[in-house]
Amino acid sequence: MKKIKIGLLAIAAIVSVQTMYAQTVDEIVNKYVDALGGKEKLATLKSVRMEGSLNVSGTDVSLIITKLNMVGQRNDIIAMGMNGYQIYTPVTGWNFMPFMGQSSAEVLKDEEVKTGSIMLDLQGNLFNYTEKGNQLELQGNQKVDTVDCYKIKATLKSGKVVTYFIDSKTYHIVKLVSTQNVNGEEEVVNTYANYKATGNGYIFPFTNTIERGQIDFSKIEVNVPVDEKIFMVN
Repeated sequence: MKKIKIGLLAIAAIVSVQTMYAQTVDEIVNKYVDALGGKEKLATLKSVRMEGSLNVSGTDVSLIITKLNMVGQRNDIIAMGMNGYQIYTPVTGWNFMPFMGQSSAEVLKDEEVKTGSIMLDLQGNLFNYTEKGNQLELQGNQKVDTVDCYKIKATLKSGKVVTYFIDSKTYHIVKLVSTQNVNGEEEVVNTYANYKATGNGYIFPFTNTIERGQIDFSKIEVNVPVDEKIFMVN
């Protein structure tokens, strides 16, 4: 009888820990949403237009990113006096980089489209994650440089896995890691900083560091009209 009681207590303890663990994930996500203005604010986010610049190996690059929630993202790139672009939609994408020798747009590989489509959800994959079919797992705490972060593994409905590092003080995302397998598996890392409010109160990171360099955004506009034709190549 004593062994049975010990066994029942052990099971109860496991259930209790699992419940606390799930609540902790939700608490972190709720605070992350609050740090971006709250549920009601995020739910009204339909489009974004961002103007920025970066320097790639000594070359100044101008960048305009236009996003329409769950419809598409277009990155217009100006470098060396030439205009290029990247387009992502939920099902396909294109890449045109004349400054890298391309003479016409090329269709992206499926794996590149899957990686790019992670960014099409303007509210973010953590917002209403259960309703979206995403699964979250808290993997403890980890430092990103000097910042203490919560590490959350998100398995998206598409099967794509993304790891988020959320500042334990500000509850802003400071790093996002995913993988893609185009020419062998490689890690895709984005880091975010310099969070500020736009004129209408939406919170965005105005600094985004990618493999090629640091993007500094000078202007971010929210809920501007976007013609869906910009996500197509004629």
